[in-house]
Amino acid sequence: MALNGMQIYKLLPRKNCKECGFPTCLAFAMKLAQGGTEAEKCPYMSEEAKAQLAEATAPPMKTVKFGRGDTEYTLGGETVLFRHEKTFVNRPRFAILFSDTMTEDEIKTRIDHINAIDYTRINEEMYIEVGAFRCESQDKDKFTSLIKNVTESCPKIVPMIITENPEIAKAALDISAEKGPILFGATADNYEDMVKLAKENNLLLGVTADGKENLYELVQKIQNAGYKELLLDAKSRNLKGAFDDMVNIRRTALLSGDRTFGYPTAAFVCDMSTDKMMQLACASLFVEKYASIIVLSDMDYAMALPLFALRQNIYTDPQRPMRIEQDVYKIGPADEESPLLVTVDFALTYFIVSGEVERSKVPAWILIPDAGGYSVLTAWAAGKFNAKSIAKALKEFDVENKVKTREMIIPGKVAVLKADIEDELPGWKVIVGPEEAAALPNFLKKYKEQNKAS
Repeated sequence: MALNGMQIYKLLPRKNCKECGFPTCLAFAMKLAQGGTEAEKCPYMSEEAKAQLAEATAPPMKTVKFGRGDTEYTLGGETVLFRHEKTFVNRPRFAILFSDTMTEDEIKTRIDHINAIDYTRINEEMYIEVGAFRCESQDKDKFTSLIKNVTESCPKIVPMIITENPEIAKAALDISAEKGPILFGATADNYEDMVKLAKENNLLLGVTADGKENLYELVQKIQNAGYKELLLDAKSRNLKGAFDDMVNIRRTALLSGDRTFGYPTAAFVCDMSTDKMMQLACASLFVEKYASIIVLSDMDYAMALPLFALRQNIYTDPQRPMRIEQDVYKIGPADEESPLLVTVDFALTYFIVSGEVERSKVPAWILIPDAGGYSVLTAWAAGKFNAKSIAKALKEFDVENKVKTREMIIPGKVAVLKADIEDELPGWKVIVGPEEAAALPNFLKKYKEQNKAS
């Protein structure tokens, strides 16, 4: 339970030293209770008090990590049921299933699909993060060979080792522990051995049981054994049952404050249907409600595009527009003769426009003024995208020394700005561009040809 200001005050040294930046310890405690400062700012708070405060103020769902280095990921830490209440903080990760009973062709196809999914959307790199390796043959050598083959072929993925056999799990860890894999398969029968392996290697431990009640009891046993880096699976393998599990586990943790269910969860959509479109639909649902690891049989590029876009959209702060930094951006080998385009700082708009400019093969500059993080028409209507903001950006980023031409291309939907900009920037000519970004390639090619002719 969260502590109030007076409860926090009792944990403080009450020296009123002001070193924290507040006039009194009480003022510091009140601000800390509101989340407006950090406990570390008090230089005299005891470690015991800090530990007590950390426990009390920790989110109802534990934050856990897996992976290592550049491929380390954070799960959990959620505080709300609905995105509009605050925001979702740690996005789910997609996993592709590999079994040691699959044919070589099946394995190769999935490897090729994983390696093909590597692109950037709104300044975020998109790729498959997890390889889920299921041991079905019970052959230790065959299983470890599969893991080694796939992880060498797909260096970005973090292994998720799925087995209920501690000996096979240990063999798999011997070749993959440095990657920080997820060890998945702790049950009521083997949890002591699996907890030992997870502790020794500092790993996220996947806990599975038939139904929420059995899972709850098992998690309590593992917590009592002193391990709390967990990923939960109530083992429903149909859409309705899994959805019910996800919602009820999240509600129990967040609304009831029951930390036994205060852990991230996994959804095995690979076992819910053999149809890839149905798996896509199921995965989309669990991006929103409320899986942290989503395991699919396979994912090709066409499936990845809507899934990654959905995840990115859901796991952004709804109260803060996605913005690109204001600047003048060089697209291709642009020089002083290259055209200058102007658009807004809404990230999606910028990346669509820059993508179409790249597609045109015409090197260009894109000027991004401060437009409040809105789309073109919204920014114009709000008075954020106007002649003054464009002129200010032009001077701030020294555009006149980067381009010799004194022409700028503005979006066609704000053609009304043409006269105002030319009044604000004497000597500049404003060209009204197309209304839609998709028309930019043809527009820029014609613009380049006309300039050559003149």
